[in-house]
Amino acid sequence: MVEPVPSSAAEDEPERAENGENAETRANRKRRNRKAKKQRSFWVELPILIVVALVLAFVFQQFFARVYTIPSASMESTLHGCTGCYGDKVLVDKITYDFTDPGPGDVVVFKGPAPWLENDVPTQRSDNPVVRFFQDIGSVFGLAPPDERDFVKRIIATGGQTVQCCDAQNRVVVDGKALNEPYIHWVDPDNPRQDEFPPVKVPQGDVWVMGDNRNDSCDSRCQGGGGLNGVVPVENIIGKARIIVLPPSRWGGVSDTNPQENAQPAALSLSAASWQQGVPLAVGAVGAWPAVALSRRVGSGVRRAVKRKR
Repeated sequence: MVEPVPSSAAEDEPERAENGENAETRANRKRRNRKAKKQRSFWVELPILIVVALVLAFVFQQFFARVYTIPSASMESTLHGCTGCYGDKVLVDKITYDFTDPGPGDVVVFKGPAPWLENDVPTQRSDNPVVRFFQDIGSVFGLAPPDERDFVKRIIATGGQTVQCCDAQNRVVVDGKALNEPYIHWVDPDNPRQDEFPPVKVPQGDVWVMGDNRNDSCDSRCQGGGGLNGVVPVENIIGKARIIVLPPSRWGGVSDTNPQENAQPAALSLSAASWQQGVPLAVGAVGAWPAVALSRRVGSGVRRAVKRKR
């Protein structure tokens, strides 16, 4: 009997199945290889992430808010800063004044007007180009003092107002009213006196600024010789100081107490101009002369009448 010949189709099935499995495996391997090629290593992506973060931070600080280092003690104790010490780093809001006007009590950062720069020493930069580069980068991100001459002070009076110092209680006066300034810091608490200055009418579009450390601040009173040279154009204001971000021990908001809100009529002051101080004395002298003469005449008339009666 002739034995049946095995079907070639049956013999091919395992081979086709094996070949099919191999093809699928190869396809999966190729997909994994392509995916692996697309994924960058961490060390390749890290520099890209850093650059993107710096660009975003730069844009944010240029147009929305920026961190500034306080380089001086003129705003003690609201803001802490001194030469050679770890000063406060303050977040400054740069968009507030796009919608509102600067007002009394606002602590602002501004570019010094020309008269202010005459008496101020520019920030020192290293002669080493590499160090200077990192100083410039640090100033942008608030890690070093800014290269430009920026200042931080508190607005005391705005355009159209008249400011002077002081009344009988040694208070700054704006439009005839003595200011309420709870933020003032006295270097010598036993001698809370501040320097006097004559009335100054602040031009429209300018503000009058002063430091909270009233006895250790060269501000609108002395910059450029004081007076109208000491005012600051509103267009020079960079933004409003909002938050102390460093050091952690001083985290918190920056006070913006309006000193004019609870202002009271100024007490009669002895710090008026010298010719004004002499007015009462002159009036008294002029009035005293006829009074003395009249009293003499009355007295002599009384004496003569008494003699006639005798």
